[in-house]
Formats: sequence, C-alpha cells, structure tokens
Amino acid sequence: MRGLPSLRTTRRPLTRGLRRGAEPLTLFLRGTLRQRDHEPVPSNLLLSPSPRWRREVTYARSRERERIQNKKGSRHCRDRSEKKNLKMKAFQTICRHLRSVKGFSVEPAPLVNFSTSLYSCGRKKKNPYEEVDQTKYSSLVRSVLSFRGLAQTPESLFEEDCLLYGPVSKHKLSKQDKGARVPRNWFPIFNPERNDTSDPNDSSMPLKIPLQRNMIPSVTRVLQQTMTSQQVFYLERWKQRMILELGEDGFAEYTSNIFLQGKQFHEALESILSPQGNIKERDEELLKCGYIESIQHILKDVSGVRALESAVQHETLKYVGLLDCVAEYQGKLCVIDWKTSEKPKPFIQNTYDNPLQVVAYVGAINHDANYSFQVQCGLIVVAYKDGSPAHPHFMDAELCSQYWTKWLLRLEEYAEKKKNHRIQKTD
Repeated sequence: MRGLPSLRTTRRPLTRGLRRGAEPLTLFLRGTLRQRDHEPVPSNLLLSPSPRWRREVTYARSRERERIQNKKGSRHCRDRSEKKNLKMKAFQTICRHLRSVKGFSVEPAPLVNFSTSLYSCGRKKKNPYEEVDQTKYSSLVRSVLSFRGLAQTPESLFEEDCLLYGPVSKHKLSKQDKGARVPRNWFPIFNPERNDTSDPNDSSMPLKIPLQRNMIPSVTRVLQQTMTSQQVFYLERWKQRMILELGEDGFAEYTSNIFLQGKQFHEALESILSPQGNIKERDEELLKCGYIESIQHILKDVSGVRALESAVQHETLKYVGLLDCVAEYQGKLCVIDWKTSEKPKPFIQNTYDNPLQVVAYVGAINHDANYSFQVQCGLIVVAYKDGSPAHPHFMDAELCSQYWTKWLLRLEEYAEKKKNHRIQKTD
C-alpha cells in the first residue's frame, strides 16, 4: 500500500473533517485512498482508533468549544460597554445644553453608590430593638441572665408583670358608658316608700306565689327578643356546631336533658331551703348530684329564706317574672338566681344577661304589693355538673343600679319592636 500517511502527520486534518456518528480515522483513510489511487482499504486499517487518539480528539473539541464561548462572551461585554458609553455621552450632552441655558446651574451632587444588588439599593430596615427603652428593661435582662437554676415564684412573676405592663388596676365603668344612653322613662329600682329593714318575724314560711299567664311579657321573653346581633350570632353558631356534632335528634335530646337537669336542681334546692322540707324523703341520688355538691360552700352562708320559686310583677313597667329565691347571703338580703353550667364562669361578664334578669326581679319585688320587704342586692350562683366549687357573683346596690339602667333600655327596645309588630306571637 503506497502513499499512506501516518497518524502523527494527520492530526490536524482529523479535527476539521469530523462528522457526527462516524469514526474519524476510517473517514480519513477512505477519503485519502479514494482521492489518490481509488484502491480498496484493507480490513485491518478499518479498526477503531486507539484510546490515546480518542483523547486527543476530545481535547481538540473542548478547546474549540471554549474558544467559541469566549468569543461570544467578549462580544457581549463589548456591546454592554458600548451601550454604557452611549448613555454617558447622551447624559454629558444634556448637561452641556443645560449649562448653556441662562439662569440654570448644575451643582455637583453627592457621590451615590449605584449597585445592581437589591439589598444595597433598598431602604435599610429599621431594627425594632432600637426603640426599646433600655433603662426600663436593663434590670429585667440582668435578672434573667443571672438566673441560675432557681424556680420563679408568684412574687417574682408579679414583679416582672408590673415592670412590663404596669400595676394592676381594677376595671371601672367609664363615664362615657354611664352616660351613653339614658332611658326616656326613668323609674327607680328601689321603692322610697318601703322600709329597707324588714321584720324577720313577718312570716315564718317563705312566699311562693304562682305565676299567672297573661298578656304581660316575662323577663325572659324581653331579654330573648332584645338580644344584640353579636349575641344572636354566637348563639346560632353554637347551635349549628352542636347540630353538626349530635345531629338534629341528638341536639333536641341534649337540650331536653339540660332543661330536665335544671328543673331537678331547682327542686332539690327548694327541698333543701324550705323549712318544712324533709330531705330524707327526697331521692338520695338527686341530692348527691354534682350541682348540689358544687354549691355546698355557698349554702352555708344562706339563711333567712323569704321566697322560693315565687312570681313577681312590676305594676308600673308591666312585666312579670318567676324568681328562684330571696334570702340572706352573708347577712344581706338578696335575690338569688341559681344557674347551671358545664363551663367555668368565674366572672360576672361570663354570665351574659343574667345580671339583667336579677335586677329585673329586684325592681319588681320592690314595687310588688305582695311583698312587704325591699331587696337591694343580688346574687348569681353558677353551679357545675362535675361538682367543682360554684362561682358566686354578688351584686351590691351600686352595681344593681348600673344594670337597672340597661334593663330599662331593653324594656324600651322591646316596646318599640312590639309597636312595629316585630315581636313573635308565641312566648
């Protein structure tokens, strides 16, 4: 075979005449022999090239790729620099024209650092700890840092709360709340013609006047028909939630059981507080229920019962009601309203409209001819089914007067709704 070039001398042509999917050496040999002698190529020359030759070809390809990429990158940088130069020339031309205008001067501006970073161009964020009063919290910080293994006591927690939030102040009814709304037809809650001190020997038996159904609205009806939109919303939401959990039939059974438990609770209290009541004859399970156990510590302070499950009527304001009990609590004559609850209600605000119900009974009993005594205080007792100690909410004469104003406003609202025929006929 003549005129066959060696592999060392054909390195450069190999990298130029490559085609995808073909063996470089085979293509080169075929082309060379075909151009020269047109002789067939021996089979031993058509074998694949050596690994060293493959590495050299791969290296040549990678170098060619890098050269093309560097060429493109340099061209892109050159275009960017040319654009910047054009913008700067335009800006300088504008400045020259502005300087030539009469009465216009261009002052050098302070150096501004332009950056493409969003963090450097954006406004510096304000540290919220810079506004903290360091002197106020320095002692607290030192005490926390110097704390070593000792448990905090209620006194130390109280001191920290006073330092952070200030001293504890009891909530008082503001003057704006007192004078926000005034009833148009004012009527006093206490009867000036009736003596405050009643004779305990007037009657040995508690009064129990039956309630007569007539056209006069009851206290419960007035409160139900004049609930605020917020109260209606929460009541309806609770009802829908219970229906989802228990179903329609389950919710009806739940409400009937609650009503039955309350009725049995009041019957047991009537038997306990009645002088002639024989507790041994009562059902022991009823007297040992959780509600009765819950009020044991309150029954010790109740004495001098004057009325039990007795009806009252306000002859001037035209409403009726059925009170639970009138007795002395810690030496003060009160209208006592017994309530049951499955959730704790430690504050009087948790009892919703119950204070209005109590003051409505107080005002009615003070102006009812069936009662010879006058009541100036009220008491709401919330008993719990699990037997935990009940919460008593005592209402003195001043607090009763404040709630009495709200009750008069609810009465006026009821009268307006009734006048506009927005009250339902069924009680």
